Amino acid sequence: MTISTTVELTLYRPEYLADLTQFHLPEEQLQFTALPVDSLEEALTDPQRYPIVIMAERKVVGFFVLHTGQGILDYDDYTDTPLAEVMLIRALLIDSRYQGKGYARQAMELLPAWVRYHFPFIHELLLAVNERNLAAQHTYTVAGFKDLGHRPIGLAGSQRIMHYFL
Repeated sequence: MTISTTVELTLYRPEYLADLTQFHLPEEQLQFTALPVDSLEEALTDPQRYPIVIMAERKVVGFFVLHTGQGILDYDDYTDTPLAEVMLIRALLIDSRYQGKGYARQAMELLPAWVRYHFPFIHELLLAVNERNLAAQHTYTVAGFKDLGHRPIGLAGSQRIMHYFL
């Protein structure tokens, strides 16, 4: 089956910074995720974090961070996969100007193959999504992520842990 998409995933490069600093989210979405400028500095100084840019038709439309290693120890209780084989997805967002076009869903559908290629030792993708963030939950579910029932409490309330087994 061939999936046609205008979306691409790429590792962050400095030429994307100007676009990322212009990202905007509606106030109600800021409670669920960080803007790229808020998570990029930490991602660039931590060798176990990989900032990822979502491109659509040669425009920067979204951003997220992949995280491995010691920084994901808090998630050990939510998976049976050895943590050395788990990658956490953090801070996914689509700039408000590009929301509603399916870019987040397409990015999450592309991500498993992208991770298999770039990180062949990873066997599980893991994320935490706020229980009140129904749009994000739907996006992850449609992209193939599974909810196994884990409900930790995060800074903004109850979280739903979702898994994608590679």
